[in-house]
Amino acid sequence: MPTTRETVLTALHARLSKLSSTALRGDVLPERVPPDGLLILRDGEPGEPEVTLSPLRYHYQLRAEIEAFVQGADRDAAFDALCASIGTVIAADRTLGGLCDWIEAEAPRPVDLPVEGAASLKAAVIPVILHYTIADPLA
Repeated sequence: MPTTRETVLTALHARLSKLSSTALRGDVLPERVPPDGLLILRDGEPGEPEVTLSPLRYHYQLRAEIEAFVQGADRDAAFDALCASIGTVIAADRTLGGLCDWIEAEAPRPVDLPVEGAASLKAAVIPVILHYTIADPLA
């Protein structure tokens, strides 16, 4: 049986997979970025939980990351559309179907990455904070 952390990350990846861009989880950057863009979900760090007693509960704020990549002549507009679509997917269901308490994304910090012999990439890491509560830190 998967842990709550894994269940929440799997649900987020499933939501990102519904976008027109390719969504991977924990993979390396492939040699080519698909025309509609590429997303790579990184598991991130759960950090130190806040603990409440009676009943004992651990409240985590898992900081996952979505790496977003676009390439091509109109990469600025494509990047903007890709980030907006991520925001729309997250805003559509901020509890991932009740699997977590809340999910929110932070603003991306885009950079241009040169590629030898090809158009440069526009990329950013988009932090996503997943709030969830569990009874056991290993559950």
